[in-house]
Amino acid sequence: MPVPAAPLSPDCDSPDVQGRLPAALLMAGSCLPVLGAVLLAPVLPRMQEHFEGVAGSAALVPLVLTVPALSLALLAPFAGVIVDRLGRKRLLVVATVLYTLFGTVPLYVDSLHGILVSRVLVGVAEAAIMTACTTLIGDYYTGRVRDRYLALQTMCASASATVFFVLGGALGGAGWQAPFWLYGIGLVLAPAMARILPTPRTPAATPSGPTASTAERRPFPVRRMAGICLLTAFGAVVFYTVPVEMSYLLDDLDVDSTGGIGAVTAVASLATVLGSVLFTRLTGRPQRRLPVVLLLCAAGFLVMGVSDSLPLLILGAVLNCVGTGLLLPSLLTLAMSRLAFADRGRGTGLWTSAFFLGEFACPLILLGGEQALGDLGTAVGALGLVTLLVAGVPFLLGRATPAPLPHRVPEQP
Repeated sequence: MPVPAAPLSPDCDSPDVQGRLPAALLMAGSCLPVLGAVLLAPVLPRMQEHFEGVAGSAALVPLVLTVPALSLALLAPFAGVIVDRLGRKRLLVVATVLYTLFGTVPLYVDSLHGILVSRVLVGVAEAAIMTACTTLIGDYYTGRVRDRYLALQTMCASASATVFFVLGGALGGAGWQAPFWLYGIGLVLAPAMARILPTPRTPAATPSGPTASTAERRPFPVRRMAGICLLTAFGAVVFYTVPVEMSYLLDDLDVDSTGGIGAVTAVASLATVLGSVLFTRLTGRPQRRLPVVLLLCAAGFLVMGVSDSLPLLILGAVLNCVGTGLLLPSLLTLAMSRLAFADRGRGTGLWTSAFFLGEFACPLILLGGEQALGDLGTAVGALGLVTLLVAGVPFLLGRATPAPLPHRVPEQP
């Protein structure tokens, strides 16, 4: 997907953000939390065998995969506060180095409990990285260019999930510890970020707007962000339902071939990327688009819920995933449009926290629905009905449109 090589806004005219390299570094940084989420999935059985003598290993080994996401969700708001107070670029560089240090712990620590502690710390670093990367995209770019880069961030995350899963499986052939070497990528990215990324500066005072110090003293706009964060948490449940539950839905249709499951999951992943590409071609305000996007997601769930054949299930998954590919950047651009420079780190941290809490809750919600309704397909269909109801919420969010927010010009590092 072609993305403009430079911001098109007159408010962002610094030569430091010209070209694609700063954006490429932010896209690469945004993929690091995805690496932690999927890289280790193929080697979990080998880890289970290695630590089978440890009490409670059956429950502790899966936590190696999931704990970073929970840690990220809980700590992202605090990372947002640090981003606003200490600076986006500085935190990003430090967190990327720590990501490598904590992520490679299993290479030299042969303790399951020690590894779990390191995974919690990986989540801390991921919270800072994700919050800082998204905040810097909001700082560097405006308007349609910013929307396109936020959509590209979604596309990179979706595509990298497949790549990292394959890499994890390939490296796992050399032993369960081998995939952890990939965390060393942080030591490559950090120096490049320190050298290439410009440091944003607080916007100067204008005759019609507040000064930077006034903006920092005013209260954080909690009410402005509360609705979008709630909608984002629900959107994360919608976003992760197909990736998390597809293998179980296929099993209900007696499709148990790993190759078949992988092929269907790949088709769904491509549909998500397609949705993100479509987002870059759309115009208009995000809150006006969200109801239609949610209706598309709901339609996919409803088709999946009544499917009694593989083609129908795939059709529903594709409809839903095209919708989720549109949904995530729409929610993120809506959140960004409501944040001034002084609030952007905290606001992005809250948004990130809401999204990952929704990710963590997704399988629990579907499990509860399955137990209550009798089978997973019915639970997915019920989620589709709830999504239909939620489709009306963006209209309420769009009633009050915030005034245009002050922007800033990046300064040289």
